[in-house]
Amino acid sequence: MKVLHQSQFFTSYQCDKKRCFFIAFPHKTIQLGFCQLLAFRQQVNKIDLETHFNGENHHGMEMLMLCNRQHFFIFNTLESIDLKEFITGTFAMLELNSLLTTSA
Repeated sequence: MKVLHQSQFFTSYQCDKKRCFFIAFPHKTIQLGFCQLLAFRQQVNKIDLETHFNGENHHGMEMLMLCNRQHFFIFNTLESIDLKEFITGTFAMLELNSLLTTSA
C-alpha cells in the first residue's frame, strides 16, 4: 500500500493488490473502491465553504455519509477546508501516477 496524498487531517492510500483505496481520517480508516472515491469527491466538492464565513452555516459543521450509509462523518470548518484540498491533491496524484505508468 502506498501513500497517495497526505494533508493535516487526512491521508489517502492506494492498494494495488486489493485494487482499492484507503482514506485515513483522524479516528477511522475506510476502504473505498474507485466509484466510491469518485462519489466521495462529488460530496466534498458540494461543500460550500463560503457559508462557513458569511453566517449562513451557524454551526460550522459539515456532515457526509459515505458508502451507502456505512460511514458518517462530521467535519468542522478547518477540517472541511483541509478535506477539499486533500481530495483535490489525491486525484492530482492519481492522475500523475496514471501518466507515469502509461509512459513507462
